[in-house]
Amino acid sequence: MTNSSKRVGSTGFSRFVAMFAKEFIQLRRDRVTFATMIIVPLMQLLLFGFAINTNPHNLPTAILLQEHNDIGRAIVAALENTKYFEVSHIAQSSAELDHWIKSGEVLFGVEIPANFARDVRRGDNPSMLVVADATDPVAAGTALGALDGIVKTALRGLHAIPLDNSSTPPFTISTQRRYNPAGVTSLNIVPGLLGTILTMTMLIFTSLSVTREVERGTMESLLAMPIDPLQIMLGKITPYIVVGFAQAAIILVAGVTIFSVPVDGSLALLIVMTILFVTATLSVGYTFSTIARNQLQAIQMSMMFFLPNILLSGFMFPFSGMPGWAQVIGELLPLTHYLRMVRGIMLKGADTGDLSTQIVWLTALMLASMAIAVTRFRRTLD
Repeated sequence: MTNSSKRVGSTGFSRFVAMFAKEFIQLRRDRVTFATMIIVPLMQLLLFGFAINTNPHNLPTAILLQEHNDIGRAIVAALENTKYFEVSHIAQSSAELDHWIKSGEVLFGVEIPANFARDVRRGDNPSMLVVADATDPVAAGTALGALDGIVKTALRGLHAIPLDNSSTPPFTISTQRRYNPAGVTSLNIVPGLLGTILTMTMLIFTSLSVTREVERGTMESLLAMPIDPLQIMLGKITPYIVVGFAQAAIILVAGVTIFSVPVDGSLALLIVMTILFVTATLSVGYTFSTIARNQLQAIQMSMMFFLPNILLSGFMFPFSGMPGWAQVIGELLPLTHYLRMVRGIMLKGADTGDLSTQIVWLTALMLASMAIAVTRFRRTLD
């Protein structure tokens, strides 16, 4: 190899090193991109490793005891000992039990009728009722499968009970899988996709709104207009509300016609709740657009927010099966409450009273998002 060839090779390697160093310097200056590269893998590890549980335990359960006695208490203790059920509500009537299941506050309801203990001791083989919210087939199926072993567990140690080795148990468990008795997965997934697709598209659309104005150089013209930040924000997100409504209509029609997903509740209520959810999501995306310096950063922020929505909202995995800290994060996500709404309306026929808690949560998240967006935009102007 000649000296000139060596010099050319050395020069080429030096240029490569210079470009390599330049990219690292730019990456270090772009703190949002650098943080995304570090935080997203860590977030995925923590969420998948600790929060996600495909075999959920401690699911909220309501108990209705028509009479209080030692057998009833033994059955409740046996349910909790399975680790699948956690008694969180004590009902006073069947109507109250049904309301809690319909609203989504509990996933299971257990009703022990009057004279149950007397019939057990007489050997009449009475029946207790276990009602499951089967809109989430995974959570309902695993828990109901654990019921078979609670009969003898509940009665072990109690006296004057006809518990022997015969094939006939002293009492039976009657189960009801409500709202999705066949355990059809599409009935759970399709309503969830309505909120998930809206979250993804609405976040990306609006997160680019302000950064696009800055990169195109049209922000100065916008600021020269006699309009305040709130009016600018509302003017920017309102067209996307219309787009989001059109998307929701397409998904809903496809779900009903292709996948035979029912709409048992009020269509008008579903429309209002969808508009509320879309507005909240757009406000979050608008906040990102006021923080990001360019469109790439805006998309990165949107994806960082979208990932917890997918994993912690109850869309892919049972919400009640996640640890407490993950549920706290999930409650702060608009998608969590919208999923409960849309599944409640479409599959359970839930009304405003059943969804009051979710409506309050989603309204509060929407107002908080809008307040942060307006505050951030004022700082952008300064």
